[in-house]
Amino acid sequence: MNLFAKYNRILLLVLLTGLVAVGILFYQALTYTLNGKIDENLTEELMEVNDYAHVKNIAPAPPDEPNLIIEYKKAIKATKQHQSGDTTFYNPKKKVNEYARYLKADVVIQGQPLHVLILNSKAEQARQVQLIFWAIIIPVIFLCGLLALLNRYLLLKLWSPFYQVLKQIKGFNVKHGNYAVVDTDISEFKQLNEAIKQMTVQIEDDFKEIKLFTENASHEMMTPIAIINSKLDTLLQSHTLAENDSQALLDLYKATTRLNKINQSLLLLVKIDHNLLGEKEELNPAELIKQKIDNFQELISQRSIKVYCSFDGTTISGNKYQFDILLNNLFSNAIRHNKPGGEIHISVKNGLLNFENTGNTHALSESQIFERFYKDPQSDGVGLGLAILKQICIKQGYSLRYYFRLPMHGFELQLGH
Repeated sequence: MNLFAKYNRILLLVLLTGLVAVGILFYQALTYTLNGKIDENLTEELMEVNDYAHVKNIAPAPPDEPNLIIEYKKAIKATKQHQSGDTTFYNPKKKVNEYARYLKADVVIQGQPLHVLILNSKAEQARQVQLIFWAIIIPVIFLCGLLALLNRYLLLKLWSPFYQVLKQIKGFNVKHGNYAVVDTDISEFKQLNEAIKQMTVQIEDDFKEIKLFTENASHEMMTPIAIINSKLDTLLQSHTLAENDSQALLDLYKATTRLNKINQSLLLLVKIDHNLLGEKEELNPAELIKQKIDNFQELISQRSIKVYCSFDGTTISGNKYQFDILLNNLFSNAIRHNKPGGEIHISVKNGLLNFENTGNTHALSESQIFERFYKDPQSDGVGLGLAILKQICIKQGYSLRYYFRLPMHGFELQLGH
């Protein structure tokens, strides 16, 4: 839930709660006031009955008013107590059941005590209450709705610079340094804008320094490594070394070769992390895989590995150079960790690439397999191939998972929909 939705929900809840509370209080106050007025009328009517009975010594005739009913009943003795309240009664003048306020009292006429019941229908009062209630509540509801709309409009307008800043952040590219300052007269957003601008400038500077350092370090390391390999190769080809010396030089040659691979792999990871390997284009995985099979055919034949393929017409959007590296790592991994006379199964269907190979009879750690420098203890690799594979999938938007179904180790890549 975004900020506006939550704020508006709270605002509407408060308004509705306040409206209901005010409506109830107003209705109760209005009802109390009107009931008091009716009670005054009942008291005046009772006084008229008493006055008439005192002068005429007879009960007055029933009034013609349809909302007023007076009834008399014989009593054993007269009391001075009055009783009032709400009730329902059948109105013979209107021939309907109605709500009413009543007043009970005693009078004495010709020496006979009588109970007097005066009923005043509340039908007219109910109509007045409803009329007054809706005459006030409807404008209040309209005003609350107008206030909510106005509040929403003002918030959207006031928060417009924030959304512009957010859009700039989402579209920021460290390679291009394309963050533009948003024009606003709100001081808080000005401060936010300036802080982000300073941060992006710092990020751009750090990126350039790291990129330059990585490129320089890689270049400087490659030259001495190449020289060392060349000298070692020359020494290994000479026939003047003792057997122990030759073995030591061979181990040193393997170590420098491994160091060169690590250097190249780390440089490649940096380039992938910073999207320095070109733009996306439409690719045909089947065609690229067939080309890779031809490229690796010599290694495949040396180990008598059988390759089985199943392709459909899937095309994907991706960076060709990165996808080429991805296939190189998959093939290298499948060949290196395969057994002589083993199998490689490759399928592409509905954007799903499955790459399987026979190998060790135990599964690798699914939680660690894609970590840098993690490898099987029996492997002679540098432990960066699958880390590179994972990083390419992240940058290209592919999903990647490892699975083991005896005797096949497999990698499943979701290349597209």
